Amino acid sequence: MHSYPYVITVSSEKGGVGKTTLATNLAIYLKALDENLPITIFSFDNHFTVDRMFEIKGQSQQGTVADLLTETPGKNLVRIGQYGVGYIPSSTALTDLKASVKGPMVLARLLALSRIPGILIIDTRPDLDVLTQNALFAADRAIIPVKDMPSLENCRNIFALFDQRGLDRKSLALIPCLVDERIKYDGPFSDQKTLLKAYAINRGYRCFDCYISKSPKVESLNTNPDGKIYPILTHAKWTEVHGQFAQLAQTLMKEYRATSDLRAALFHQWLEAEEDRKKEEFFARLSGLKTECILCRRPVSNQEPGRVSFYFEVSDGSAAGFFEEECFFNLLMTNIYNIDVSRADDDPTFHIMRDASRESAFVFRPIANGTDATVEFHRFDLEGIHLLKKNYPLREYEGGLLRREESKLYRMVVETFGSKAGSTDNFLLVHPVNGQQPEAILREENYRGLTRLKQRIARQLVS
Repeated sequence: MHSYPYVITVSSEKGGVGKTTLATNLAIYLKALDENLPITIFSFDNHFTVDRMFEIKGQSQQGTVADLLTETPGKNLVRIGQYGVGYIPSSTALTDLKASVKGPMVLARLLALSRIPGILIIDTRPDLDVLTQNALFAADRAIIPVKDMPSLENCRNIFALFDQRGLDRKSLALIPCLVDERIKYDGPFSDQKTLLKAYAINRGYRCFDCYISKSPKVESLNTNPDGKIYPILTHAKWTEVHGQFAQLAQTLMKEYRATSDLRAALFHQWLEAEEDRKKEEFFARLSGLKTECILCRRPVSNQEPGRVSFYFEVSDGSAAGFFEEECFFNLLMTNIYNIDVSRADDDPTFHIMRDASRESAFVFRPIANGTDATVEFHRFDLEGIHLLKKNYPLREYEGGLLRREESKLYRMVVETFGSKAGSTDNFLLVHPVNGQQPEAILREENYRGLTRLKQRIARQLVS
């Protein structure tokens, strides 16, 4: 049975609001509430507080959170640490990895496939970089600690991110943190926590009923001669903060147990549906291909790797298939570049042209010109930069009376455009492919790139 984590992300753009203290101690309190429930934590920050609190000396190395971002299954990275809490070790390589995280939903996919059970807590950096965004969008519950008006003002950026992505704000909740209970005000908002809650609710933000007080005792747990970090549950049990953490943990445990559809499970379902859709579209594209090379009439198959090296498609999708490399290359040489293909194989010009064809996309567009028909030929690089344009007469036969042969160019145009070969706004795109796996160009990620190239070319042809 597939395991999915209930994800709690602790996030704030403002530093010094007690974010890491909240995340690490919350893990311990949740574990204390249910010793049989797996609790895991990791951090996208590079201060290694998680490691210092939970590490057991002498454990074997299993990887870090950086490995999670590079597709290592999350369950394989979790170590059982102090207090029975699992953790994924922190990493200094996250800064270098940020550029490889394409979009804010990468972590949601990785966690959906991670098989991490129980509750997973994510500590984040005090900014809204791509890793923090990923942690927020993957969360079933995002906790935003606020201790003053500047940190409350910063919350609007997190809510704006959810609005931009069209995500429901209901996973977001604020909690007043590091509240100094010595501060009192005149009027209806008598203290710091009441004032922060009132401002938050007035802005449409949800707030937890509980809060976390400022405590010199708790602050001292992070600073001691041993360099260790001690938890509130074991070293500040007689403080008000202990009761506040217990209340928050109980609230979150109730939310966890009341959640039937975990975000990771829903995302996994979407991934599977998306994978099925990609397969269906891939096989639909495969089934629509012509079964033979239209230039030599030989059946196209994968039994001879390297034989098929060009994919063709009419811009409206009415015809598609593969060319054998020799067939299409000979067409280019004879009909386009007017080069004798009988030249020796060691002719430098021949090899230069062959190499260039493997790095180019070609476009053919039939044009009716009175009683004569022509073909507009274009050469582009694989990024869509225009390199060459020429027009050629479209004749059914080539050569003189004694050596008349059917024109390969004519055959290609008629076979792909059919009755529309005389006049059409469509064009034929020919693109090189990997001869070992020609069908790979029809897979989702590759075909999406081909479609973008086709769109860039189409814009240039009408300009």
